[in-house]
Amino acid sequence: MKNSKFHTKVLSAHQEPLRASDVSTLQVNIGYRCNLACKHCHIEAGPSRKETMDRETMDAVLAALAVDGISTLDITGGAPELHSHFRHFVGQARAAGKRVIARTNLAVFFEDGMEDLPEFYRDQGVELVASLPYYREDTVNRVRGDGTFNKCIAALRKLNSLGYGSSGGRVLNLVYNPPGAFLAPDQAVLEREYRKELDSQFGIFFTQLFTFANMPIGRFREFLVRTRNLDKYVDKLACAFNPATLDTIMCRHLVSVGWDGKLYDCDFNQVLGLTLSSGAPAHIRDFDLSALVQRAITVDDHCFGCTAGQGST
Repeated sequence: MKNSKFHTKVLSAHQEPLRASDVSTLQVNIGYRCNLACKHCHIEAGPSRKETMDRETMDAVLAALAVDGISTLDITGGAPELHSHFRHFVGQARAAGKRVIARTNLAVFFEDGMEDLPEFYRDQGVELVASLPYYREDTVNRVRGDGTFNKCIAALRKLNSLGYGSSGGRVLNLVYNPPGAFLAPDQAVLEREYRKELDSQFGIFFTQLFTFANMPIGRFREFLVRTRNLDKYVDKLACAFNPATLDTIMCRHLVSVGWDGKLYDCDFNQVLGLTLSSGAPAHIRDFDLSALVQRAITVDDHCFGCTAGQGST
């Protein structure tokens, strides 16, 4: 939004509004249903959510994915694995020669019918981005529910046994989100801590750790309002603005596809209902790469969450 503080901050550092650089990735949210109801979830996903992508929309995504220049399908949710057509979706994208990333909460491996997911991922060559809010049991269970940590550890061990996370093996990236109203520590420092603790305690290894700030939307916003920390947290994000993140910020290199096929600049804008700028297609069935590459990015003050510190790149 042109009158937002973030828009003004970008202009002071970048001399022009944020625009797309390319569209190499389709990040697709195939539904809000999840086996967990994490306290920091910006989507407010959970077992009772009904929003789910239908097969027609999924086929439209696959058609768009075939366009030259788009190399990656990034699948998210909810827990995307719970979608009845998830495996078909992955298989079709891989058969088309596309790189596929799946964002998983790990605990989903222990749901009925999901026991062979690790082998499915290995056989399809899927890269994994796995949420592990911390390397300590009490912290993870407080954010994600009792018993979740032990399931995550068991899932990671299984993935390691299948070649995930090893040098030269399948990609297994972990994601850290702060469990409270504060910013993540330095990514490189925290990655060393994760490696040391997970290896010494559980013999677990991984490819890389990503640290992301929690967005002040969804359940995390409710927490901030309840604890009277919303304004303070938003100011903290704004004060940590790093102009160096603007060249590689995710929204400049992808298009987000909602469960209903509507297009957005990112998953966060999807939740907030902030549509693409004028002139860009509104729905995946009208996919137009040339128009999407030329679009201005729709921003608002929550975008400070992606440019704070090391940012979301």
